[in-house]
Amino acid sequence: MHRAELRGLYAITPERQSGDDLLTDVAAALKGGCRIVQYRDKCSPAPERVARALALRNLTQVFAAKLLINDDLALAHLARADGVHLGKDDGNLHAARLILGPEKLIGASCYADPDAAKKAAVDGADYIAFGAAFPSLTKPAAPIATVDLFSGAKSCLPIPVCAIGGVTLDNAPSLIKAGVDLLAVITDLFSAPDIAARAATYQRLFEEHSA
Repeated sequence: MHRAELRGLYAITPERQSGDDLLTDVAAALKGGCRIVQYRDKCSPAPERVARALALRNLTQVFAAKLLINDDLALAHLARADGVHLGKDDGNLHAARLILGPEKLIGASCYADPDAAKKAAVDGADYIAFGAAFPSLTKPAAPIATVDLFSGAKSCLPIPVCAIGGVTLDNAPSLIKAGVDLLAVITDLFSAPDIAARAATYQRLFEEHSA
Protein backbone atom coordinates (compact mmCIF):
# COMPACT_ATOMS: atom_id res chain seq x y z
CA MET A 1 0.00 0.00 0.00
CA HIS A 2 1.63 3.19 -1.18
CA ARG A 3 0.78 6.70 -0.02
CA ALA A 4 -1.68 7.13 -2.89
CA GLU A 5 -3.62 4.10 -1.62
CA LEU A 6 -4.00 5.43 1.91
CA ARG A 7 -7.70 6.15 1.73
CA GLY A 8 -10.78 4.99 3.58
CA LEU A 9 -11.64 3.77 7.05
CA TYR A 10 -8.68 3.48 9.44
CA ALA A 11 -9.68 1.26 12.37
CA ILE A 12 -7.95 1.93 15.69
CA THR A 13 -8.36 -0.77 18.28
CA PRO A 14 -10.10 0.08 21.56
CA GLU A 15 -8.48 -0.41 24.95
CA ARG A 16 -9.29 -3.09 27.53
CA GLN A 17 -10.55 -5.80 25.22
CA SER A 18 -9.68 -9.45 25.74
CA GLY A 19 -7.50 -10.93 23.04
CA ASP A 20 -10.35 -13.01 21.61
CA ASP A 21 -12.78 -10.09 21.56
CA LEU A 22 -10.16 -7.89 19.92
CA LEU A 23 -9.57 -10.34 17.10
CA THR A 24 -13.29 -10.95 16.60
CA ASP A 25 -14.03 -7.24 16.35
CA VAL A 26 -11.10 -6.45 14.07
CA ALA A 27 -12.05 -9.38 11.83
CA ALA A 28 -15.54 -7.90 11.54
CA ALA A 29 -14.13 -4.51 10.53
CA LEU A 30 -11.95 -6.20 7.91
CA LYS A 31 -14.92 -8.17 6.57
CA GLY A 32 -16.68 -4.84 6.17
CA GLY A 33 -13.92 -3.56 3.89
CA CYS A 34 -11.49 -1.80 6.25
CA ARG A 35 -7.92 -2.27 5.04
CA ILE A 36 -5.90 -0.26 7.56
CA VAL A 37 -5.74 -1.19 11.26
CA GLN A 38 -3.79 0.43 14.07
CA TYR A 39 -3.11 -1.58 17.21
CA ARG A 40 -3.30 0.86 20.10
CA ASP A 41 -2.84 -0.57 23.59
CA LYS A 42 -1.61 1.57 26.47
CA CYS A 43 -2.70 -0.78 29.27
CA SER A 44 -1.79 -4.42 28.65
CA PRO A 45 1.46 -6.03 29.85
CA ALA A 46 4.19 -6.36 27.25
CA PRO A 47 3.78 -10.13 26.66
CA GLU A 48 0.07 -9.64 25.95
CA ARG A 49 0.75 -6.77 23.57
CA VAL A 50 3.27 -8.87 21.64
CA ALA A 51 0.87 -11.82 21.40
CA ARG A 52 -2.01 -9.60 20.27
CA ALA A 53 0.11 -7.74 17.74
CA LEU A 54 1.28 -11.03 16.21
CA ALA A 55 -2.29 -12.32 16.05
CA LEU A 56 -3.42 -9.09 14.40
CA ARG A 57 -0.54 -9.35 11.92
CA ASN A 58 -1.75 -12.80 10.87
CA LEU A 59 -5.37 -11.64 10.67
CA THR A 60 -4.67 -8.54 8.60
CA GLN A 61 -2.59 -10.55 6.16
CA VAL A 62 -5.59 -12.80 5.49
CA PHE A 63 -7.47 -9.72 4.29
CA ALA A 64 -4.49 -8.11 2.52
CA ALA A 65 -4.80 -5.26 5.02
CA LYS A 66 -2.13 -3.11 6.66
CA LEU A 67 -1.28 -3.23 10.37
CA LEU A 68 0.33 -0.26 12.10
CA ILE A 69 1.44 -0.17 15.72
CA ASN A 70 0.79 2.84 17.93
CA ASP A 71 3.90 4.46 19.40
CA ASP A 72 6.13 1.36 19.62
CA LEU A 73 8.92 0.76 17.10
CA ALA A 74 10.13 -2.38 18.86
CA LEU A 75 6.67 -3.96 18.84
CA ALA A 76 6.23 -3.06 15.18
CA HIS A 77 9.48 -4.89 14.42
CA LEU A 78 8.58 -7.94 16.53
CA ALA A 79 5.14 -8.23 14.94
CA ARG A 80 6.42 -7.65 11.40
CA ALA A 81 3.88 -4.84 11.16
CA ASP A 82 3.56 -2.58 8.16
CA GLY A 83 4.53 0.49 10.14
CA VAL A 84 3.96 2.71 13.15
CA HIS A 85 2.00 5.75 14.18
CA LEU A 86 3.87 8.26 16.34
CA GLY A 87 2.62 11.03 18.61
CA LYS A 88 4.60 14.17 19.38
CA ASP A 89 6.27 12.57 22.42
CA ASP A 90 6.86 9.12 20.92
CA GLY A 91 10.27 9.46 19.37
CA ASN A 92 11.98 11.16 16.49
CA LEU A 93 10.19 10.63 13.19
CA HIS A 94 13.34 10.99 11.12
CA ALA A 95 15.07 8.37 13.28
CA ALA A 96 12.07 6.07 12.95
CA ARG A 97 12.33 6.28 9.18
CA LEU A 98 16.01 5.38 9.32
CA ILE A 99 15.26 2.41 11.57
CA LEU A 100 12.24 1.08 9.67
CA GLY A 101 13.49 1.75 6.17
CA PRO A 102 11.67 3.15 3.16
CA GLU A 103 9.07 0.40 2.76
CA LYS A 104 7.29 0.78 6.10
CA LEU A 105 4.46 3.22 6.72
CA ILE A 106 4.87 5.98 9.31
CA GLY A 107 2.04 8.18 10.50
CA ALA A 108 2.42 11.28 12.66
CA SER A 109 -0.05 12.95 15.01
CA CYS A 110 -0.04 16.71 14.44
CA TYR A 111 -3.11 17.58 16.52
CA ALA A 112 -4.17 21.02 15.23
CA ASP A 113 -0.72 22.24 14.22
CA PRO A 114 -0.16 22.73 10.46
CA ASP A 115 3.51 23.62 10.99
CA ALA A 116 4.10 20.30 12.73
CA ALA A 117 2.42 18.58 9.79
CA LYS A 118 4.74 20.26 7.30
CA LYS A 119 7.77 19.21 9.34
CA ALA A 120 6.47 15.64 9.61
CA ALA A 121 6.12 15.46 5.84
CA VAL A 122 9.73 16.64 5.41
CA ASP A 123 10.96 14.16 8.03
CA GLY A 124 9.47 11.17 6.22
CA ALA A 125 5.89 10.66 7.35
CA ASP A 126 3.62 8.79 4.93
CA TYR A 127 0.51 10.46 6.34
CA ILE A 128 -0.32 12.98 9.03
CA ALA A 129 -3.25 12.94 11.44
CA PHE A 130 -5.07 16.00 12.77
CA GLY A 131 -7.43 15.78 15.71
CA ALA A 132 -9.56 15.77 17.56
CA ALA A 133 -11.77 16.50 14.57
CA PHE A 134 -14.72 16.59 16.98
CA PRO A 135 -14.96 16.20 20.77
CA SER A 136 -13.46 12.81 21.59
CA LEU A 137 -14.16 10.29 24.34
CA THR A 138 -10.68 8.80 23.91
CA LYS A 139 -8.82 12.14 24.23
CA PRO A 140 -11.23 14.70 25.68
CA ALA A 141 -8.49 17.31 26.19
CA ALA A 142 -7.24 17.21 22.60
CA PRO A 143 -7.41 20.50 20.65
CA ILE A 144 -10.07 20.65 17.96
CA ALA A 145 -8.88 20.47 14.36
CA THR A 146 -11.37 22.42 12.26
CA VAL A 147 -12.68 21.45 8.83
CA ASP A 148 -10.82 24.49 7.44
CA LEU A 149 -7.58 23.07 8.84
CA PHE A 150 -8.12 19.83 6.93
CA SER A 151 -8.93 21.54 3.66
CA GLY A 152 -5.94 23.87 4.05
CA ALA A 153 -3.63 20.95 4.79
CA LYS A 154 -4.77 19.14 1.66
CA SER A 155 -3.82 22.14 -0.44
CA CYS A 156 -0.23 22.32 0.82
CA LEU A 157 0.84 18.84 1.95
CA PRO A 158 2.16 16.17 -0.43
CA ILE A 159 0.98 13.26 1.74
CA PRO A 160 -2.42 11.89 2.80
CA VAL A 161 -4.32 13.53 5.65
CA CYS A 162 -6.12 11.59 8.38
CA ALA A 163 -8.87 12.84 10.70
CA ILE A 164 -9.10 11.35 14.18
CA GLY A 165 -11.19 12.07 17.24
CA GLY A 166 -14.95 12.02 17.58
CA VAL A 167 -15.52 10.79 14.02
CA THR A 168 -18.99 9.36 13.40
CA LEU A 169 -21.08 8.47 10.37
CA ASP A 170 -22.97 11.74 10.87
CA ASN A 171 -19.93 14.03 10.71
CA ALA A 172 -17.71 11.96 8.43
CA PRO A 173 -19.09 13.39 5.16
CA SER A 174 -17.96 16.92 6.07
CA LEU A 175 -14.41 15.65 6.56
CA ILE A 176 -14.35 13.70 3.31
CA LYS A 177 -15.65 16.75 1.45
CA ALA A 178 -12.77 18.74 2.99
CA GLY A 179 -10.37 16.30 1.33
CA VAL A 180 -9.56 13.95 4.22
CA ASP A 181 -8.04 10.71 2.94
CA LEU A 182 -8.37 8.59 6.08
CA LEU A 183 -10.97 8.49 8.85
CA ALA A 184 -9.50 7.05 12.05
CA VAL A 185 -12.34 5.62 14.11
CA ILE A 186 -12.48 3.82 17.44
CA THR A 187 -15.74 4.19 19.34
CA ASP A 188 -18.19 4.69 16.49
CA LEU A 189 -16.85 1.57 14.80
CA PHE A 190 -16.20 -0.87 17.62
CA SER A 191 -19.26 0.03 19.69
CA ALA A 192 -21.57 -0.57 16.71
CA PRO A 193 -24.03 -3.49 17.00
CA ASP A 194 -22.78 -4.73 13.63
CA ILE A 195 -19.13 -3.78 13.17
CA ALA A 196 -18.86 -5.20 9.66
CA ALA A 197 -21.89 -3.23 8.49
CA ARG A 198 -20.58 -0.05 10.10
CA ALA A 199 -17.19 -0.49 8.42
CA ALA A 200 -18.88 -1.06 5.06
CA THR A 201 -20.91 2.12 5.49
CA TYR A 202 -17.76 4.15 6.15
CA GLN A 203 -16.14 2.69 3.05
CA ARG A 204 -19.17 3.59 0.95
CA LEU A 205 -18.87 7.21 2.03
CA PHE A 206 -15.49 7.37 0.30
CA GLU A 207 -16.81 5.60 -2.79
CA GLU A 208 -19.74 8.01 -3.04
CA HIS A 209 -17.42 11.00 -2.73
CA SER A 210 -15.15 9.63 -5.44
CA ALA A 211 -18.03 8.90 -7.82
